[in-house]
Amino acid sequence: MENGEGLVNSLTWIITIAVLAAILLPQMFKILREYERAVVFRLGKFQKTKGPGLIFLIPFIDKIERVDLRVLTINVDKQEVITKDNVTVNVDAITFFRVIDAEQAVIQVEQYIHATSMLAQTTLRSIVGQVELDELLAEREKVNKNIQEIIDRQTDPWGIKVVSVEVRDVVLPENMKRAMARQAETERDRRAKVINAEGEYQAAERLVDAAKMIQTAPAALQLRFLQTMNDVAEENTSFVFMPIPLDFIDAFRGLGGDKPIISPSAKSKGDGGGEEEN
Repeated sequence: MENGEGLVNSLTWIITIAVLAAILLPQMFKILREYERAVVFRLGKFQKTKGPGLIFLIPFIDKIERVDLRVLTINVDKQEVITKDNVTVNVDAITFFRVIDAEQAVIQVEQYIHATSMLAQTTLRSIVGQVELDELLAEREKVNKNIQEIIDRQTDPWGIKVVSVEVRDVVLPENMKRAMARQAETERDRRAKVINAEGEYQAAERLVDAAKMIQTAPAALQLRFLQTMNDVAEENTSFVFMPIPLDFIDAFRGLGGDKPIISPSAKSKGDGGGEEEN
C-alpha cells in the first residue's frame, strides 16, 4: 500500500510540475525573429526593448508588445478631392513606412499603423487641394515628395520613418477628359501650322538665295532648264512642254532696231492726208 501511495504522490508531483512548466515556460521564454523587437513592460512600467533571438521574461509580471521593423505598406483609399483650380478628381495613394524606434511606436501612439494611415489620408487631401490639375498630372514626383515630407515630419515623434508616398491613380470626370482631349488636339494643330509656316519660310529663303546665285551666273539657269527637261523626258508621257526663256524673246526684239512698228490702218490714214494737200 505504501508503495502504491508513493507512486501516486510521485505521479501527482510529476503532473503538477509538467502543468506548471507548460504554463510558465511560454511566459518565461520568447523567441523573436530578426525583424522583430519586444517592448517589455514590468508591472506596467517600461523596462527595455529586447530582441531578436531568445529573451527571458518574469512570468505574469513582464508583458511585451511585438513590433515589426520591416517596411509596411498602407493603401490610402480612393477619395474625392477638389483641386486648386476647382476640378473634382478621385485620387488614391500608397504609403511605405517602417518603425525605427519600437519604444516610441508603442508608447507614443496607440495604434501606429492606423494612425499613420489616417494621417496619410488627410495629408493627401490637403496637398492635392493646394495644387492645380496640370501640376498634379505633370509634376507627380513633386506632389509625392511634399506628401512624404509632411507625413514624415508628423510621425517622427512616433518613431516612424515614412520611406515614400506614391499617388497611384488620378481619375478625372468624363467631361474633363473630353476637354483635355480637345485641348491636346488643338495644341497639335497649332504646332503643325507653326511647323508648316516655318518650312515655307525656310523654303522661301532658299529660293531667294538660289535666285541671287542664278542672277550672278546666267549659265546656271540654262543648266537648270536642261535638268528639268531631263526629268520630264524620263516620264512615260506623249508630249513635252518646253518653256521659252525670256532672253530668247528679247533677242528677237532687238532685230527690228528702234523703229516702231506702224499698223496698216495708221499707214492708210497717212496716205489719204497727202492726196488732199495735192
